[in-house]
Amino acid sequence: MHQIKLMTTITIARGDGIGPEIMEATLSILHAAGARIITEEVQIGEKIYQAGNLSGITQDAWQTIRRNKVFLKAPVTTPQGGGYKSLNVSARKFLGLYANVRPNNSYHPFVDTKHPNMDVVIIRENEEDLYAGIEHQQTDEVVQCLKLISRPGCEKIIRYAFEFARTFGRKKVSCFTKDNIMKQTDGLFHQVFREIAEEYKDIISEHWIIDIGAAKLADTPEEFDVVVTPNLYGDVLSDIAAQIAGSVGLAGSANIGEQCAMFEAIHGSAPLLKGQDAANPSGLIQAAVLMLNHIGQSDIASRIQNAWLTTIEDGIHTFDIFKEGLSRQCAGTKAFAQSVISNLGRSPQHLSTVNYKGKQKINLPEYIRKNKKHKKLVGMDLFVHWSGKDAEQLATKVKDIEKNNLRLTMITNRGIKVWPDGFSETFCTDHWRCRFLSTDQVELNKNEIIEIMQKSSEKKIDFIKTENLYEFDGVPGFSAGQGQ
Repeated sequence: MHQIKLMTTITIARGDGIGPEIMEATLSILHAAGARIITEEVQIGEKIYQAGNLSGITQDAWQTIRRNKVFLKAPVTTPQGGGYKSLNVSARKFLGLYANVRPNNSYHPFVDTKHPNMDVVIIRENEEDLYAGIEHQQTDEVVQCLKLISRPGCEKIIRYAFEFARTFGRKKVSCFTKDNIMKQTDGLFHQVFREIAEEYKDIISEHWIIDIGAAKLADTPEEFDVVVTPNLYGDVLSDIAAQIAGSVGLAGSANIGEQCAMFEAIHGSAPLLKGQDAANPSGLIQAAVLMLNHIGQSDIASRIQNAWLTTIEDGIHTFDIFKEGLSRQCAGTKAFAQSVISNLGRSPQHLSTVNYKGKQKINLPEYIRKNKKHKKLVGMDLFVHWSGKDAEQLATKVKDIEKNNLRLTMITNRGIKVWPDGFSETFCTDHWRCRFLSTDQVELNKNEIIEIMQKSSEKKIDFIKTENLYEFDGVPGFSAGQGQ
């Protein structure tokens, strides 16, 4: 008997700008290749924003995506200002899509690149970091954005990176952070990386500070294999990697969660190209290939990818990668898709033929919460709005609200210690952090923190907020001031 191959229902969204054109091109290839899919369409993006929905998506669309679990999305346009929220960020968070996976390959000599041997996968944490989007204006001169890094978030993305490397025969995982400066947040990410790397002795592990690591990646990407990094760094790195490989127009990405997954091109909606039949559909095609592997249709994924590679090899290129001497024909969106369809069943002669058969979906063990540490309240940071310039003068005012066991020990301005022993050359804004620490070993209670706040109010000290300072199992859970 012939095995019955089941259809998978996926949600699609045509998006804005060039989105409808590249989605139509991609769907035509999927159907021609025999993809076992049924599509259910939702409308998202610009029209929904313009109707007054700040998130760019309706509840009905959310329910469709959640029901089908697989979402193939074209780029959307997020209006500037006005409180509009990025639909990409919202989808990643609401659906728990914690892993952003972006393969970056060069297609030398058929696509122009300075890095002919590039094959790097960037795996980016997708839900937290500065992308929590928690921002406040604190004073006339200073705004803040909270950087949130959690142990569960670190463990999930780092373990995913190692499991990805093991599943797909990768040899090395490189971690990028800035933990020489952000010792608590990026420090946690690096610490968890070291812990998990110990469980994967068959895979080389290394750590890079993000600035020199990014420079090295841009210069010699062939020295990297899998890169895992927090959200913001990964966002920047993955676009750099795609561009130096050949073009951001060639790259797709997968956003993977425990229940749902979203697949998209990494570029934007390019409204200036709308309706010109000029856009490169390759990014969305690559996203669709990732999707097919995810839903267990690796045979179709291989068929499409080999046809796409053959098209690239044949020199049929859209204008963004067209180059005299390398390219043979400058094709529009529709013509490029038709060339891929014509090449179904063919394999490239020079680029490596792919065979995704046997590749597995990555399943992680459930996160197990660690034993609770002993948390001890040892002080507070009082953030003050003050327009003066003399830190010594501010210290005199703030010392007036000290308690016997809770003393002012430091004042910083934008993180730099300005009292005691500050430098006259240090430029100060109107945003000051006043640190109070316990003078004995007795744990503080929160009423003592409240007393300091009450005294501040009585003395007309304009405090903006407070931050409790804790030790966890005797280790300070807060950073020192720069210059301490």
